[in-house]
Amino acid sequence: MESLIMNNGFIYSLLLTGPNAGQSLTAKQIAQWQPADGLLWLHLRYREPKARKWILNSGLQRVEMDTLLATDTRPRVLSSDKGILLALRGVNLNPNSDPEDMVAVRIYAEEHKIISTCERQLQSVIDVADAITQGKGPVDSAAFIMAICERLTQRKVEFIGKLEEQLDELEERVVTQVNKTLRTDIAELRRQTVVLRRYLAPQREAFSRMLQEASELFDDNDKVRLREIHETLIRVIEDLDAIRDRASVTQEELQSQQSEQVNQRLYFLSLISAVFLPLGFLTGLLGVNIGGIPGAESNWAFAAFCGGLFALIGLQMYLFYRLKWL
Repeated sequence: MESLIMNNGFIYSLLLTGPNAGQSLTAKQIAQWQPADGLLWLHLRYREPKARKWILNSGLQRVEMDTLLATDTRPRVLSSDKGILLALRGVNLNPNSDPEDMVAVRIYAEEHKIISTCERQLQSVIDVADAITQGKGPVDSAAFIMAICERLTQRKVEFIGKLEEQLDELEERVVTQVNKTLRTDIAELRRQTVVLRRYLAPQREAFSRMLQEASELFDDNDKVRLREIHETLIRVIEDLDAIRDRASVTQEELQSQQSEQVNQRLYFLSLISAVFLPLGFLTGLLGVNIGGIPGAESNWAFAAFCGGLFALIGLQMYLFYRLKWL
């Protein structure tokens, strides 16, 4: 039965209520489904041709079909007479994937039916499906939406926590050790925060709009839960902004340390140049091959000249010390 569902582009086709709650429906049972059978949730892979055909023949309005089949959507919420349409984003926890490469899920919910689509699976959706099959899932459309929103937000909270731990480690490495990969790691962390915020800000606005919409699906308790989810997402975005600012400060500190190291090396080279500049002048002057060089006929002239050079070096060191260059 699962193979038949997958071949038709249906990832899940579950009844949330009724005598058969928690059971999956075949393609034939989906076609014969009636509202009296219970709340039906259909989760489709929208790129599958059969899934696209089913959505186009589902009787939904054009805007709902376009959103469910869109290849790229920003988080948003639209209300209609029968239900509510959501486009949300979740952290990508699929194997060998970047978490900041967020996965889109689109949901159209009305009183007796829920239709959702995606291309890549979301762990939040899998958790809700597992809860439904175990008889612990939501029992109405509003509770289903709340469950998805809560899990999507909780995954973001967990991922932001990992980013904070990563930033703490990077800050410690800046203080204790500077290596070639540190600058790249900080830049990668900043890139992750920018990408995440790109989708979290619209999702915050989507939750805010959902609170303002007078949908018949939501009662007062649902709105209280949604308000908590909205406030949690606001805190997530604030934490993300704080991580971005801390990463910028850490990167500036790293650049300052690297500039200081470069300046120290240049300063050391400048001191060496200052020491050897007069020495080079004197050796060059006395090394010309012409007559009249003092001490040319004396056996002790070379030793005296070397002694004078060492004395000059000592004098320079004394002057550098008095000028606090050393």
